[in-house]
Amino acid sequence: MSRLQIAVFASGQGSNCRAIFDAIVNKKLNADIGLVVTNNPDAGVLTWAKEKHLPFAYISSEQFGDKKQFHETLLKTLAFYNIQLIVLAGYMKKIGLPLIEAFPNKILNIHPALLPAFGGKGMYGEHVHKAVIEYGAKVTGITIHLVDAEYDHGAIVMQKTLEVLDKDTPQTLAERVLELEHQTYYQAVRLFAENRIEVRGRKVYLS
Repeated sequence: MSRLQIAVFASGQGSNCRAIFDAIVNKKLNADIGLVVTNNPDAGVLTWAKEKHLPFAYISSEQFGDKKQFHETLLKTLAFYNIQLIVLAGYMKKIGLPLIEAFPNKILNIHPALLPAFGGKGMYGEHVHKAVIEYGAKVTGITIHLVDAEYDHGAIVMQKTLEVLDKDTPQTLAERVLELEHQTYYQAVRLFAENRIEVRGRKVYLS
């Protein structure tokens, strides 16, 4: 069986990218990181990709005169590396419609809460965990979902939960949720690598 070629999009250190790479190295995932994409020229994930000898690209809308040129360049780059699945790992830009249309049900995102709660525009990083604690939620977790034209709205592929402790701060909760992300994200990618995903409307079925 041929190996799934994935592109990981990240804007920062790319810790989920690293966790997915570790799963590949440890033979838990039959895939390759065929490309690392960032919109941030100073992203730590770029240095890491160079160290691991992975193909990488800095592509930002700010480099181009209009969004059309940006999307054309992005799509050409993804095609050049034969990318089959896009995995968002701390990518701090909304995915545009041209990319969504080119990769229908083939763009994954991970959100640090249990959608549809605590999602939407502005709900990222510690903002999410602060909102969870202030609301008094007893459980939180992660949601891995397909990407559509709305923030945190696409069909859900996988969710995992953990308890919100009375002593939790946004920082301690963030650390525990991130650890759960690292343990789980590659498992969702593996479902695509094994062709076990079927999407019907808002529901994702696993074979």
